[in-house]
Amino acid sequence: MELLDKLKWRYAAKAMNGQKVSADKIDNILEAASLAPTSSGLQPFEILVVTNQEIKEKIRAIGWNQSVITDCSHLLVFAAWDTYTAERINTMFDLTNEVRGFKNEGWENYRQMLLNSYPQKDAEVNFQHAARQAYISFSQAIAAAAFEGVDSTPIEGFDPDALDEILNLREKGLRSCVMLPLGYRDVENDWLVNLTKVRKSREDLITLVD
Repeated sequence: MELLDKLKWRYAAKAMNGQKVSADKIDNILEAASLAPTSSGLQPFEILVVTNQEIKEKIRAIGWNQSVITDCSHLLVFAAWDTYTAERINTMFDLTNEVRGFKNEGWENYRQMLLNSYPQKDAEVNFQHAARQAYISFSQAIAAAAFEGVDSTPIEGFDPDALDEILNLREKGLRSCVMLPLGYRDVENDWLVNLTKVRKSREDLITLVD
């Protein structure tokens, strides 16, 4: 029940107080994000951890002037691959073989299936697929932050092209998807902090098909 209690505690903080989050908590959140499941285990994204205040100021300017961007301790930027390539697919499959210490015929056949499919698709289609994988990791980071007692604020309200330019993402074959400021709530200035969390009832949200 501890995780559920933490998830009930968390909310999207609208103001943060600038307090630094300890390195061990950040490491745990990032580790949880890295452990998230992704399609074919490709992990088609990267996570940029922004602590430079000048860069955060630039991002705030293209992020609807949201104060949590500059007042957070660490700003996570989830950036997906701009497309799938044979090199990227092979890199992950080769890593799997290296870590596991053996090759599997079924796994190698699966590699070829992906190589014969993904790189031939439209780059935008591939990016959208990769972005959905990034969101799985993003969601797990939110839960991990709550577990660590760290506040977070999911942010999609920003100019992605401008953010890509600030962080030089396109040169790396990446495109920004979503941001996650991590820090601690400013209880004096956050209008949302004392409001009751509202969610659909189980009956309205969940349908049992048996």
